[in-house]
Amino acid sequence: MPMQTARRTMTGALAVAVALLTLASPAAVQAQAPFPSRTIKFVVPFGPGSGTDTSARYFARKLQDLAGQPVVVENKPGANGFLAVKQVLAAPADGYTVFIGSNSTLAVNAALFKELPYDPVADFAPLTMMMRSPAMLAITPGAPYQDLKGLLAYAKAHPGKVNFGAGSAGYQLMGELLNDAAQVQTVHVPFKGAGETMTAVAGGTVDYTFAEVTAVQELARGGRVKVFAVASDKRVGTSPDVPTFTEAGLPGFEAYTWVGAMVGSKTPAAETAKLAELFTAISKMDETRAFYERLGATPMTGGPAQMREFQKKEIALWKRIVQQAKVPLQ
Repeated sequence: MPMQTARRTMTGALAVAVALLTLASPAAVQAQAPFPSRTIKFVVPFGPGSGTDTSARYFARKLQDLAGQPVVVENKPGANGFLAVKQVLAAPADGYTVFIGSNSTLAVNAALFKELPYDPVADFAPLTMMMRSPAMLAITPGAPYQDLKGLLAYAKAHPGKVNFGAGSAGYQLMGELLNDAAQVQTVHVPFKGAGETMTAVAGGTVDYTFAEVTAVQELARGGRVKVFAVASDKRVGTSPDVPTFTEAGLPGFEAYTWVGAMVGSKTPAAETAKLAELFTAISKMDETRAFYERLGATPMTGGPAQMREFQKKEIALWKRIVQQAKVPLQ
């Protein structure tokens, strides 16, 4: 009897152990699975058609190829990017939610708002820069002026009567920077994104706007908007007929948009490092350079440390511009 009792006890213990092992196996297997092992989501703070969205969708395709996992892009426009930021920071900090941000959400907002519902530095861990693109000055086709000098002369003669649209805080500050550089007074009209802003310019709802090259070129080729200048130190290869601001009559005026990828700062270091490795690899591809050159943009290949340094410099730059142009804080 003692022997049988011992056997029954051992059998029972073995059954319990097997049962526990069976229950634990899925979690254990999931914990041991290499990252990433399921769908990754990119959250974009602007609508389809923006430069940020274009970059997000390109990187999503490439990341899906490299990681072997699905990558989906979700547009969450509005509220100066706050809605998208809130969604990213509320998601589990596991590396499966990536914020595809821009100069507006990751730098300009810090300069333009008295209080932000997030900290663009402390709340995010950088992965890599993705691209930089010069802004173009797009004008409604029915405007009574034919070039940059004409626009500025008209604005000086009619202070407060000319308005400009802006689909983000970044473009708003570009408009304010132009006001300061040219010593004119124009009125800012806010929109939810580049697509909505360009529609307003094409329809004559607003007089002009700054927008990335990708948002302007096709409309300009179709005659729906005019382009007076590109805010860079040289002409854009995809629009060689568009002069720089210096060539058009306002020396030294430059303004760029940029896009970068981040995750919540609470994301584990291993997952953050893996994503940074994958994103940086994509940014350095010859195919990526060719993709952006076709859009009049330039890929940026710095990793996390370089992106953080760049971001901090951008925040300092736009804070100086806000003070210099006396832009009221929101």
